[in-house]
Amino acid sequence: MLVNNAGISHAGKPGRPLPEIAKSGRASVASLDEVRAVFETNVFGVIAVTQAMLPLLRETPAGRIVNVSSSSGSLTLNAAPTNPHRAMFGAVYSPSKTALNAITLAFALELESTRIKVNAADPGFTATDLNNFAGTRSVQEAAREPVRLALLDANGPTGTFSNENGPVPW
Repeated sequence: MLVNNAGISHAGKPGRPLPEIAKSGRASVASLDEVRAVFETNVFGVIAVTQAMLPLLRETPAGRIVNVSSSSGSLTLNAAPTNPHRAMFGAVYSPSKTALNAITLAFALELESTRIKVNAADPGFTATDLNNFAGTRSVQEAAREPVRLALLDANGPTGTFSNENGPVPW
C-alpha cells in the first residue's frame, strides 16, 4: 500500500498564524513562487511517488493507494455560501488539494481494471505542523479514514473521496 500524506499549506515563514496564511494566499495577492512550491509537494510529489511505486503495487494481490486530501479542496463545498470555511479557499493550499483530487481520480480510472484501488481521504482539521497545531482533531482520529481505505477488500471502492462520515463531494 501507498499512503501519500506529505503536504504543506504554504511555503512562507514557519509558524505564521492561519489568518495571515489565508490572507497571503488570496488569489489577488498570492505569490506564484509559493503556489508553485505548494503544488510541487502536494500534487507533483504525489504523482512522482505514485509513478515510482506503481511497479511494486502492480505485483501485489491487493494494491492500495490513499491520497490524503482535504475538504478544503472540495469545489462543491467551497462554492456553497453557507460553508463557514470558504473564506480560507485561496490560490495556494486549497487548489493544490483540488488538483490532488483530480490526480486521484485520474489514477483510479487508469487502474480500475487492475487490483489496485485509488482513493482520497479527508482527515479533517488535524493538529499538525501544517496548521501550527491549531487543528481540532488528533492524529489518531485523522488516521481512521486513510487506514480504512488502505485496508479495503477486493470489493471496496476506487475513485472516491471520503472522510469517516462518508463521501465528500469533489
